[in-house]
Amino acid sequence: MNTTPAIEDLAAVSRSLGGRSPAEILDWATRRYSPGLTMATAMGAEGCCLVAMLASIGRPVRVFNIDTDYQFEETLETKARLEEKYGITIERVHASLTREEIEAIHGPDLWKRDPVACCRIRKVEPLRETVAGAAAWISAIRRDQTPDRAKAEIVEWDAKFGLVKINPLLAWTWKDVWSYIHTHDVPFNPLHERGYPSIGCRPCTKPPAEGADPRSGRWNGERTECGLHARG
Repeated sequence: MNTTPAIEDLAAVSRSLGGRSPAEILDWATRRYSPGLTMATAMGAEGCCLVAMLASIGRPVRVFNIDTDYQFEETLETKARLEEKYGITIERVHASLTREEIEAIHGPDLWKRDPVACCRIRKVEPLRETVAGAAAWISAIRRDQTPDRAKAEIVEWDAKFGLVKINPLLAWTWKDVWSYIHTHDVPFNPLHERGYPSIGCRPCTKPPAEGADPRSGRWNGERTECGLHARG
C-alpha cells in the first residue's frame, strides 16, 4: 500500500501555514502527526528554539541528536541543559558501526579524506534508520542559510528519507532566532558566543572569517550541506 501523501495535498497545507509563527506550525504538526513525529537536533540555536517550543506544546515528539563521535563538548553540555530545563530526553543515536569499526574499514580521519562519505556514514544513514517508521520529522533549517534550503517548503515530502518533513523556521532570520532565545531564556550552545554561527563536528567546524557566509566555517568552506537537507 502506498502511504506517500499526495504532493499537491502537502503543498496546499504548506501554503495554508504560510505566515504562521513557528509555534503555530509546531502546534499543527503535533496535532497532525504525534506520536509519530520526530525531530533531529545538533543543538544549534535554531534547534534549541524548537525544543523550547515543543516543550511548551507538550505533545509527544521523539527528539534525538545524531552523535557522530566528533561533537564538541559544548554541544553535549547544551543537550544536558535543555533536558534539565524542559524535563525532556534528547536521545543520542549513533552510526551502526563504532568509530573504531569505521576507521578499520575506511582508515583514520575519513572526515579529512572523504567528508561526503563521512557525513553519509555518521549522519545520513543514522538519520534514515532513526526516522524509519515515523510519519514526519521536524528540521530547524531556514531559507536564508543556503540555496538548497531556500527551495524548501514549510511542509513537504522528503523522498530521501521517506516521510513528511516540517520546517517551522523557514521564514526566520538569524536575528529572529536570537530574539526568541533572549525573550524566552532558552539555553543555547556557548560556541555561538565564540564566533561559531553554524556548529557541526569538531574537525570540520571553525569560525568563519569576518563578513563571510555563516556556513563557510563548515568543511573548510568547500560544502554547505552534510547531506541531511540536500535536495535532488
